[in-house]
Formats: sequence, C-alpha cells, structure tokens
Amino acid sequence: MTRRGDADSIVSERGVKLHHFEPSGRKIWTVVGKENEHWLDPELGFCSCADFYYNALSTGGECYHLKAVRIAQEQKKIETVKFSDSEFESFVSALVRDLL
Repeated sequence: MTRRGDADSIVSERGVKLHHFEPSGRKIWTVVGKENEHWLDPELGFCSCADFYYNALSTGGECYHLKAVRIAQEQKKIETVKFSDSEFESFVSALVRDLL
C-alpha cells in the first residue's frame, strides 16, 4: 500500500482525532496508525512517528499521518473528542508514556 493509501485508509477508518479541551480551547491531534497512535501538530508539520524523524525531516516531505490529517480536514472526516480542561494533564501524561 502506498503512503497515500495508508493516509486514505486512516481517514476512512476515522483514525484522525481532534481532542478538544474546554473551556480553554486547547487542541491535541492524534492519528491511529497501523500499529500505534501518534500525536501531531499539523500547523507546525510535526508528527511523533519514526517516519517523521527518519524520512520526513531529511526529505522535507510529510509522513502519512500528517497526510491523513490534511485529507481528513479536506473531507471533514475528523473525529472530535471533547474533554474538560481538568483532564488535560492526565491526557498529555498518557501520550508521553505511550512514546516511551
């Protein structure tokens, strides 16, 4: 499967998630890939996946997770999950634990 195909598959499976914290309005994007969940900042063009570090940074391209976010935004297929600001710290802690 091509990287575009990977991104399309993630979008069709509703794997692009926007975690929206209220009332602050803070947002954390995650993408559920083939094996793991990765967090992203699409505005900065950052992804926590290994492909981002090993390929995207050296070639200037984007990993398929970032492509999936872009496609999901274009197609309006983003899963928005609302949280209270009181849950922000534990959410971020869980993300960091998953990276280790």
